[in-house]
Amino acid sequence: MMGYDHDGGTSWMWGFGSLMVLGLLILIVLAVWAVLAVAKREDHAAALAGCPTPDAGSRSRTRQVLDERYARGELNTDEYTERLHTLGL
Repeated sequence: MMGYDHDGGTSWMWGFGSLMVLGLLILIVLAVWAVLAVAKREDHAAALAGCPTPDAGSRSRTRQVLDERYARGELNTDEYTERLHTLGL
């Protein structure tokens, strides 16, 4: 019979099946990559919004700068307390 191998199956079906498995694996990898990219983007956006708490060193330096500006009279009391609240200090 024309187009059949010795085991009764067609050779093109093996190639097609292999391509389907490869395509499925590529789709899985792309899906995982997309989920990780979205999560990373959300983390970055949260960091820009000031959601994560900074480490103690940068917090104390930020507070020190605000205190110095308040002491020099560059900030009034309302501005000072508003910035403290905004920065979570």
